[in-house]
This record gives sequence, C-alpha cells and structure tokens, in this order.
Amino acid sequence: MTSTFEAPPPIREDDLSNMMRTYKPRTPGVRHLKRPINDHLWKGRAYLPLTYPRKGHGIGGRNNSGRIMVRHRGGGHKRRIRVVDFSRMEAGKHTVERIEHDPGRSAHIALLNHDGTQEKSYIVAAEGMRAGDVVQSYRKGIPADLLKSMGGVMDPAMIAAKTAWRGNCLPLHMIPPGTLVYNIGLRPGAHGQLCRSAGTYGQLVGSSDSQRQAAGETQRQSKSIYVNVKLQSGEVRKIHKQACATIGVASNANYNRRQLGKAGRSRWLGIRPTVRGVAMNASDHPHGGGRGKSKGNVIPISIWGRTPAKSGFKTRKKSNVNRAVVIPRVRNQGRRRRDQSGGGAR
Repeated sequence: MTSTFEAPPPIREDDLSNMMRTYKPRTPGVRHLKRPINDHLWKGRAYLPLTYPRKGHGIGGRNNSGRIMVRHRGGGHKRRIRVVDFSRMEAGKHTVERIEHDPGRSAHIALLNHDGTQEKSYIVAAEGMRAGDVVQSYRKGIPADLLKSMGGVMDPAMIAAKTAWRGNCLPLHMIPPGTLVYNIGLRPGAHGQLCRSAGTYGQLVGSSDSQRQAAGETQRQSKSIYVNVKLQSGEVRKIHKQACATIGVASNANYNRRQLGKAGRSRWLGIRPTVRGVAMNASDHPHGGGRGKSKGNVIPISIWGRTPAKSGFKTRKKSNVNRAVVIPRVRNQGRRRRDQSGGGAR
C-alpha cells in the first residue's frame, strides 16, 4: 500500500529575519526610522473580492450617535478591510499564493487557494510561511486518505507527525504538548480569538487530566474536557479541547522593534496626539488648571475622574472570578510578589 505522506513545509532560517532596515539620514524624518525587513511581501493590491472599504465616522472613534468612544483616533490614510478567515472550517489542501501586508493588523496575512474548489481566503500567516506552502484544516476530522495511509489505526503520535505542521489548523486535543500555536479559539466551533497579533503564540503544557492524575485521582475521576495553554504573559488558561488552534507563531515577529521616526507617520496610521492632563484647563481634566505644572494635590485619576490612572487599579469584581485561568499572569513586573515574600527591594 502506497503512503500519501507528504513532507512538511521547510524550515526557513533567513539571515534577515532578525534584522531591521535603517536609512541614511537624508531628512530628519528618516534618521530614526527602523522597519522590519519583509522583502517577501506582495507588492501589488489586495484580492478585492475579500475586501471592503473602511469609511464612516467610526474611523474617528465615534459611535452611531457621533460621540467619541475612543480617544486619539482619526484621520490617516484610507484603507480597505480584509476579510480574514479565523475559523478555518474548510477542509482540504490550500496552497499559499502570496503573503500580504494588512493595514488593519500587525501580523501579515496569507492568501490561500483551495486546490479543489479554487476558492480564495485570507488567514493570519505564520512566521516562516511563504508562497507555495500547502496548509490544511483538520477541524472536521481526519481525512479518509490519511487514515488509510496509517492502516486504519488511530495512533495519536503518528497523526500528530502528519498533521501538526506550520500553518495547519487542528483541534487542541490533536496537538502534542509543547507545541507553539496561535489563533487559538476559546469554545468548540468558534473562531480563533487569542494570539492573533504579530509575534504572539501560546504553548500547550498538557491537559487537565495529567494534573489531576498527579494529584492522586484515578483515571475515571480525571476525565477532563480541557487542555492547558500557557500564554506569553505567563498566564496559564484551560481551554476546551475541541477548540481550534493553528500551528506556529504569528508572523512579523519584529513588529514591536519598529520605530516610526516622526510624528507624521503616526498621523498616517490614524493615531492622534495624546495631551497630558496637567496641560489642560480645569474644565477639561481633573489635573488641569492652576498656576504652573500642578495637578492640584490629587491622586492621579483618569479624565473622567472615576478610577485611579496608575498603580494597576483593578476594576474586576472579586466575586466575578475568571475560572478559565489556572495560573494568573505576573502583574507589576513581579514587584508585588517579591515584596510580599520579603525578597525584593522597596
């Protein structure tokens, strides 16, 4: 019997992956300009059937009645919204036609072409994904030809070796522990919601069954429907094992190292200036007014005067506990934990 096993996509170690492009300071605006080197991106326009124009007063942070809901938004270059498929429910092989820049997100997107139906779709590209790669989605189950190639035996290790490749979308229970994933769903049948921005990922650290068995529970008592995923913040969450995730790391990992170089580049992105409260009038901010730079001997509070603006003020009710969090993330850069243990400098 001939096997239909195909080689996984190649591991590309580009020497330019960790480098930033700088420019000769011919003008003051490019002296401090730094950009990630992304020469593999598509130079043309987007696939127009999967886009629609971004227009209306919502661009300026307004709601349907025209009131400002989000400050520091407005202006910028005109854009088109890309319709990105976060669900990945369509089974079958998809060939990556090209990698594109999306002005609406920090990560890159990949234009896929279904080998059978020739339908096109956008997905969040994985780091290292290039044109010509073949990706699949196994959310609807394991294909019959893959089962036939394995002799009809449901071996989890063999299934993971043939499916857990970069860019493939799988249920969490089919992904081996220790794998880096992105575009993680939270519920069965839902689309990916976590780890979608540039360079983000989560890591499977095992299921809740292994922790319960380590605590002394029997196999029947330790039956769980959740797996544990560790996020980059250090938080460990339990997520339903039927939820989806994509193998790999979200693309454009050097996005956080960029430098815009000048204020006008922020305006092109639709970001308006942020004015300090002490520079405003007393009628505009609780810190405003007075002679000189004085905020009136009050604690730092927000512009609405409701909550403190510093020291990590928590607005979540203590009775409303997030039961999906197994290990909470470290807050205040770990200072509070060190202070409580008595080992940190005050």
